[in-house]
Amino acid sequence: MTMTATILDGTETARELAERTARRVKSLSDRTGQTPCLATVLVGEDPASVTYVRMKRRRCEAVGMRSIKVELPDTTTTKQLVDQITTLSNDDSVDGILLQHPVPKQIDERAAFEAIAPQKDVDGVTLHSFGATSLGLAGSGYGSCTPAGIMHLLKAYDVTIAGAHALVIGRSPILGKPMAMMLLAADATVTIAHSKTQGLGELAKQADILVAAVGRPRFVPGEWVKHGAVVIDAGYNPGNVGDVDFESAIEHASMITPVPGGVGPMTIATLIDQTAIAAARRRGIDPDG
Repeated sequence: MTMTATILDGTETARELAERTARRVKSLSDRTGQTPCLATVLVGEDPASVTYVRMKRRRCEAVGMRSIKVELPDTTTTKQLVDQITTLSNDDSVDGILLQHPVPKQIDERAAFEAIAPQKDVDGVTLHSFGATSLGLAGSGYGSCTPAGIMHLLKAYDVTIAGAHALVIGRSPILGKPMAMMLLAADATVTIAHSKTQGLGELAKQADILVAAVGRPRFVPGEWVKHGAVVIDAGYNPGNVGDVDFESAIEHASMITPVPGGVGPMTIATLIDQTAIAAARRRGIDPDG
């Protein structure tokens, strides 16, 4: 039976989140006289990364937040990058630090991530943040922005997570793994799979919530989607193509994210909101107060 799936509109939900963030920023600025600030660090001139950083800086401006940019050549060494990030970590005027990834191959990306002070890790990429997410320690560390944005989107559309069987296809440290931990914390029964999982199609057909984050275009066909499932496409591939075959999946799903306009806007909105929250926490102020 063909379904008419609800489109999970990340663009609209991100706009609503940005409005809340703008109120946070104004309140904090009025109370302290200091405007929250995000530092963006870009190594090299990868066109996609340049575009992403520009978008993030514009979103900062849109909510009244300050941003500073650090641009380093693609010949930068791990030590040079770590030193730069350490400087930002020690800069009291900076509330959040974003290292745009991936970085050039000669750089130890994990070492660079770990140079970010935990209280400024608004992108949720450090071991501290992953540990806090896994242990459910609210207020300690920040969620990795893409999975945290997905959780916000699911909540905005009243998706029932508790008791649901969720399948996460993908195991990256900043998407698949923290996504699984967040769904587990919300009382879903979670299966983590990947491109080498045997019988993946059969597993997918059992999932009430299916998150595709494997980084392969149209990897998930519609025939894998359980009737009435919620499908989250966290992939983005050349040609504005996700990891799910949208045209066939929409015939089976009850809800589905488009690409573009689904998960992407939520990732950036979450980054900006977590920067505002970090600014409040660093000043001993309740972010929701």
